[in-house]
Amino acid sequence: MRLIFATAARDDLRSIGEYIAEDNPTRAITFVAELVTAAKALIIAPYAFALMPRYERSGIRRKPYKRYVIFYRVEDNKIVVIHILNSAQDHEALLLPDT
Repeated sequence: MRLIFATAARDDLRSIGEYIAEDNPTRAITFVAELVTAAKALIIAPYAFALMPRYERSGIRRKPYKRYVIFYRVEDNKIVVIHILNSAQDHEALLLPDT
């Protein structure tokens, strides 16, 4: 199983790092690395986390990590991380804008 970060997820990581770096540049680097490690752990058990309630047909699953949520899909022989968002953000509006 391969892990792929979609462009939006890479942008999210960059934004998270920039936000944290405003107060603590060193912690920004380590926290982004923690998020990446948490995403890589999905390779071991990609189906361990729940599908988004009410949107199961989208195939989007979510893995919480501290105050963030890693959203991903399992596709064929790969895991695609589609977004990494703060738990306070409006996830549905960002993930499923047409619903």
